[in-house]
Amino acid sequence: MATNILMPALSPTMTEGTLARWLKKEGEAVKAGDIIAEIETDKATMEVEAVDEGVLGKIVVAGGTAGVKVNDVIAVLVEPGEKADAVPAAKPAPAPATPKTEPAPAPAPRAEAPVQATTPSVAPAANGHSGGDRIIASPLAKRMAQQAGIELSGLNGSGPNGRIVKADIEAALAKGPAAKAAPAPQAQAAPAAAPAPAPRAPAAPVNLAALGPHQAVPHSTMRKVIARRLSESKATIPHFYVTMDIELDALLKLRGQLNAASPKEGPGAFKLSVNDLVIKAAAVTLRRIPKVNASWTDEAAILYDDVDISVAVSIPDGLITPIIRKADQKGLAAISAEMKDLAARAKSGKLKPEEFQGGGFSISNMGMYGVSDFSAIINPPQAGILAVSAGQQRPVVKDGALAVATVMTCTLSVDHRIVDGALAAEWIAEFKRIVEQPLSLML
Repeated sequence: MATNILMPALSPTMTEGTLARWLKKEGEAVKAGDIIAEIETDKATMEVEAVDEGVLGKIVVAGGTAGVKVNDVIAVLVEPGEKADAVPAAKPAPAPATPKTEPAPAPAPRAEAPVQATTPSVAPAANGHSGGDRIIASPLAKRMAQQAGIELSGLNGSGPNGRIVKADIEAALAKGPAAKAAPAPQAQAAPAAAPAPAPRAPAAPVNLAALGPHQAVPHSTMRKVIARRLSESKATIPHFYVTMDIELDALLKLRGQLNAASPKEGPGAFKLSVNDLVIKAAAVTLRRIPKVNASWTDEAAILYDDVDISVAVSIPDGLITPIIRKADQKGLAAISAEMKDLAARAKSGKLKPEEFQGGGFSISNMGMYGVSDFSAIINPPQAGILAVSAGQQRPVVKDGALAVATVMTCTLSVDHRIVDGALAAEWIAEFKRIVEQPLSLML
């Protein structure tokens, strides 16, 4: 039986992507777990694995196609021996049509024999739902739901970011037929959605003829999403900034001593960077002042139990924020090794979604570029981001006398709805104390 392969949602913010290239050809055998294509998402270029096995009977969307909507049909998988000519024309219709044998009822009933997990026409914002028409679920959970006739729209996901996973399907099966109920009608779902912001006036068109000789480079999916998210962050989050100059000499001395004590090679070898120690210092500070490790919602303040730090990494077409999870519980060598691995895979587009989705706090370090001072934009729904500048030799006054010290300027940007000025000042003062007395990082 033919199976439609749909454009997957590979991140919570993805609504469309670019099908970069196919790694399988029409007529080629496919096994579950095989890498069949590369898709450029709003975060990175990611590999897509086959969920089922069969033969790639028809490629619907050619490699290099941009703007492919999530849940559009991109290819058709057939059984061995099944003729590709027999495959019905695949149309990018994410919501199934209402069967003709029933009167026109409430939204999007499940089709009689879906070939892949479908998306209901109304998706209330909840666990497993990213808003709009998409449901976040693992491929295994989608396949189990299809086989059992369970509507994913009625489930709350227990995975990262509300992702519906295998355990959620098993729990639904244990509840019996009630779990297979159709999704709530639109009239009930609509009140749960946040009110849409007032539409903005469209930007005045640019007179390209007046610009002189130029080259127009189309925006990538990632660049469009970065632009949208940062614009929304500055427009909707009341940013508040606190800045301090922090002396680095003691931290640099400790770093040098630790690196000198590292084995030259082998499993235990390490080479700490200043950024590794900054990550650890920020993590310890967040553990001591946990109210900054938070997110704002209209109903409640979300205070995170774990200290998961997103670290901005520059990649060819933008930036991505891989996460050091439970950073306060890890040693410096472990943080260093993990950060090197995440940064390398981020630049090659090999990060897994769970490695860059989530996090409770961010760090943006531009010290390697010699930047002396900057402020960073908050990465929603987080409440804080630390901007770290370069360590520079500066004159300082110590005990009434002029001296020279290595100083870096750090600016903490916070969401003023949940972090007040005094709390932000307390946080950066504690961060300064830890960096200037770094032996506490060894405890």
